[in-house]
Amino acid sequence: MSKVVKERLPQLDIFRALAIISVIQVHASSFAAAEQALNSPVYYFYNWMNIFFKIGTPSFIFLSSFVLFYNYYDQPISRKLVSKFYKKRLTYIILPYVLVSCCYFVLVAIYRHDFINNSKLYELKLLGTALLTGTAYTHLYFVFISIQFYLLFPLFLWLFQSFRNHRVWLALILPCGLALQWGFVFLNKYELQLPNKASYAISYMGYYMLGAILAIYFGKVKAWLSTEWKALPKLQKGWTAALWIGWLVIALIHVQLWYSFRQGLSSPNSLWFELLWNVHSLFSALVLMKAAFYIQRKGSGFWIRSLTRLGELSFGIYLFHPFILLVYRLFWSEQRLPGASLGYLLYIVVGSLGALFLSWGFVQFSFRRLPFAAWFLGNVPASLRKNKTSRRRESGQSSSVGANM
Repeated sequence: MSKVVKERLPQLDIFRALAIISVIQVHASSFAAAEQALNSPVYYFYNWMNIFFKIGTPSFIFLSSFVLFYNYYDQPISRKLVSKFYKKRLTYIILPYVLVSCCYFVLVAIYRHDFINNSKLYELKLLGTALLTGTAYTHLYFVFISIQFYLLFPLFLWLFQSFRNHRVWLALILPCGLALQWGFVFLNKYELQLPNKASYAISYMGYYMLGAILAIYFGKVKAWLSTEWKALPKLQKGWTAALWIGWLVIALIHVQLWYSFRQGLSSPNSLWFELLWNVHSLFSALVLMKAAFYIQRKGSGFWIRSLTRLGELSFGIYLFHPFILLVYRLFWSEQRLPGASLGYLLYIVVGSLGALFLSWGFVQFSFRRLPFAAWFLGNVPASLRKNKTSRRRESGQSSSVGANM
């Protein structure tokens, strides 16, 4: 099996941009939707903002798997390939995860006076536990589960390459992933009851396997992604319409379920929340991929450049934006504004925009000006590297698509 040079897919940076925007909407609206604005006349908007966009992290998970299998599926597994794979992840994923986790842990400990109230040894043990569970800060579980998948990836790659000539087995990749994921859901609900279920990669196995199957069959899927609506065959038009309509319906049902629960109008079984979020997110991964290809094809130069740059910086923005929200809430506490007031709506909107654009500016500045930025924020995008020769050489799929995600 000889190495195949893969086509660069700039659409994936646009996908990332849409995903990071979704992540920030959820984090910016978390307090409003959960407690602060329950009596607001615009509460449905806060709840919609918090639940409709609850697709960012699973979309990143799906894309991470897609990128890995797209890049590596046609390459023969060797010690050199596996060594290079882990060296990249150690440098651009694990090191930033450890350093950023330590920063957030220390920041929270200082705010709560933990270093004064507790012994240094106790705090050190807490930090160790946080690093091993992805709980140093609320958003870092995503990086932690990504690390888990990276550890398993060579095994999955070998397994799926072994099925290359057995298409029936390849077709079972997604059902098997969903079976593992839902088996863990039921096991945790009725037996384990782990408090941090989201910190385990098996909770997202369906998304990983959807990314894998899409990458393996991308030669066929690309035609659907790249073709105008009018030029699609009749059958593909039907499936595409079903995807978009189904996505919108499921998303709105998901939003309504949470609205009813948070307003005290119903008490659904937790499995309904799990099911609707799972279906909503799986549909969203395909919708975002289709939307990214459409934007790349039809969008203006300004929007394509802007979203591409946002996508290139998305890993760093993901790591940094909670700090912006933390500072924002410390200096302008949500408790100072009545949840039902117009001022509170403005507060949420400003927080969302500030988290996006200030994080964007900080990460871009850091990559351009700080030589150690990659230690904390991940791989520097090829478009921001000073060495133009290196930029041209490394602007292929692995860096442009982003090994970070």
